[in-house]
Amino acid sequence: PPAVGAAVYRITQEALTNAVRHAGPKPSVRVAVHAERGALRLSVTDDGTGPDPAGTPGFGLVGMRERARSVGGTLDAGPREDADGFEVTAVLPTPAPTGTAPLNPERTA
Repeated sequence: PPAVGAAVYRITQEALTNAVRHAGPKPSVRVAVHAERGALRLSVTDDGTGPDPAGTPGFGLVGMRERARSVGGTLDAGPREDADGFEVTAVLPTPAPTGTAPLNPERTA
């Protein structure tokens, strides 16, 4: 659906912006998108230093969570458990197809 596509785009955009701002010099950033049954999983990870605890918090994470919720999804964000860096993971629902359309429909006059 278009709303889910827009959410994926904007969440990815904000997560990449955050990586550039907060991950330190020359981070490696990975974006992965996986289709699951009834959902799309988006993961953006970096190997940087993460946000400065003394820094002023912005609205990026809040905005990403609100965007995910607006389409019925969820978003988790925080330090990576398996390595240095930060991870953003969104799970957004994708509705099942409501019907099938013929590949070569016949035209009748």
